[in-house]
Amino acid sequence: MSFYFVVTGWCFYYMVEAASNTFTGMDAESLKAHFNAFESNAPQMILYAVIAIALTASVLWFDVNKGIERLSKILMPILFVFLIVMAVHMVFIDGGTTGLRYLFMPDFSKITSEVILQAMGLCFFTLSVGMGILVTYGGYMPEGQDVKSTSLQMIVLVIIVSTLSGMIIFPAVFAYGFSPSEGPELTFVTLPAVFQHMFSPTLTSVAFFGLMCVAALTSTISLMEVVIAFVCEATLKTKRPLNRHQSVIVVALILVAINVLCILSMTGHADWLTVMGQNLFNSFNILSTNILIPVGALGTALFSGWFVPKARYQGARVGSFLYLVVLRWLVPIAIVIIFLDSVNII
Repeated sequence: MSFYFVVTGWCFYYMVEAASNTFTGMDAESLKAHFNAFESNAPQMILYAVIAIALTASVLWFDVNKGIERLSKILMPILFVFLIVMAVHMVFIDGGTTGLRYLFMPDFSKITSEVILQAMGLCFFTLSVGMGILVTYGGYMPEGQDVKSTSLQMIVLVIIVSTLSGMIIFPAVFAYGFSPSEGPELTFVTLPAVFQHMFSPTLTSVAFFGLMCVAALTSTISLMEVVIAFVCEATLKTKRPLNRHQSVIVVALILVAINVLCILSMTGHADWLTVMGQNLFNSFNILSTNILIPVGALGTALFSGWFVPKARYQGARVGSFLYLVVLRWLVPIAIVIIFLDSVNII
């Protein structure tokens, strides 16, 4: 959350900028300079990160199901349709086919153990594996929910949305002269450039970044809910147990403090705040995505495979037995091998 709220703040900033008609008439270089100026403006970044934290906390102050779930059911399909329209549009722009070839014709010689580790971390992050989110949200699921069907739907939708996003970003990268290695900032540079060539650029920009804010909030809410639920339960047996509202306030204040340090570190206002030569934003990203989340997934696999009562698997079908074998042996071994290779031990 210490770096994810920073990025969520970017979404809110760009929604406001789009509504202010800031991007009208700006070319690719101007848009890149605009983002760089914002990324170095610590007060602005802190403001929008705090706004994102406050909005997330306000939803979690009340009932999760009645708030974000109803909103997501309406707005997420709209975002999905929006992505399809934009992906189709990008296929026909000048230079767009170069970006599609870059996306769908990979250079397999570039696939190293580091790439695999990063991809594994991204998969875990995208599917919310290894962070406690699935366990926490499982408490809100109704009785009789088909977990296997729901999981399959989630995986298929993640693949489709990720592919559509790539079909939007990479054609724009090559069409407008950006570098595909510039990182997640491309979303905030290439897309405003694309919107300038679409019907009603201001309306399109506001709609997209507004929907993106909602999408980001669905992630921050799920992340923050895990911590809040833990704080509530961990303090039950203490002399001063915290109720839900108190836990929300405590977690939100801690997040604000860490986000301020994170932003000061990445904007150069606190150069001494580094971890292994990286600013806090980059180090938190690498630490959580590439290390802590896979380790959490490894622990979950070992616990589920070896410590869940065997009675649950007695009389199970062949598919369930094979699942248990994969969970006990193949998943842990695969994760351990990737880690040992990434640190040059093997």
